[in-house]
Amino acid sequence: MQNVVTSFIFGLAVIGYATTSNAADRPLIDAHIHYSHDAWEGLPPAKAVALLRKAGLKRAFVSSSSDKGTQLLYKAAPDLIVPVLRPYRRRGELGSWMHDDSIIKHLETRLSTNKYAGIGEFHAYGNDVNTNVLRRVIALAKQYGIFLHSHSDAAVIDGIFKQNPDARVLWAHSGFTDPAEIRAMLKKYKNLWSDLAFRDEHATDGKVDAAWRKLFQDFPDRFMIGTDTFAPERWFYVVEHANWSRGWLKDLPKSLADNIAWRNAITLADWALKNKTVNN
Repeated sequence: MQNVVTSFIFGLAVIGYATTSNAADRPLIDAHIHYSHDAWEGLPPAKAVALLRKAGLKRAFVSSSSDKGTQLLYKAAPDLIVPVLRPYRRRGELGSWMHDDSIIKHLETRLSTNKYAGIGEFHAYGNDVNTNVLRRVIALAKQYGIFLHSHSDAAVIDGIFKQNPDARVLWAHSGFTDPAEIRAMLKKYKNLWSDLAFRDEHATDGKVDAAWRKLFQDFPDRFMIGTDTFAPERWFYVVEHANWSRGWLKDLPKSLADNIAWRNAITLADWALKNKTVNN
């Protein structure tokens, strides 16, 4: 019964968004979408894809727990979905995955079978970057020429680049830190990008905060938008978030706004995907 109710609610959400979204507005790439098992149970792939298209997205970076969700969406819309391999095989591994060596084989198998633009979003902090599992993740990203989507503190970002100076890293939520530290990290690493998922302090009522504006202007090629559908109900906000993003992006010069809206993300995705081809 719960799944029936959930499906009904999600169905209403898609219908409602269809009347409010304006896909003819500025195109966007959402760099932080999850489609885990409890999402696909209530929102089948066709409806999820319809929702992403109603948001006017050019592409969406998708990862899931397990990877089945990502593969379901990629199969349904390969032109839209940028597949990213999350280490988590199920919910509940967020705090333990880096200490579980069996995840290494899981990642190696998936990477040898499917096409991915990156590995992540994974959670790690401090000395986690020196565990056998995370060391292997960094090595696999280098081997396959794909990026790392890291939900982490600055220490982990430092550790990744120490192990592979040529790594390409998307810093989830811009580290949930302040513009000053973000600035220092972007200045330190030329191959570090930041997503703005689950953050709203950079813009209020369609106006970009002054400190963030200066950060965007100084690093125009480094930021991306993201919704972060970490829980099923977050799918309700995909279109709303897209429209909100379009609102504050209008407060920036067009070239800069387009970079943040989609150009930076497509640059990273295209770089990664050209490095990996498999038989799907």
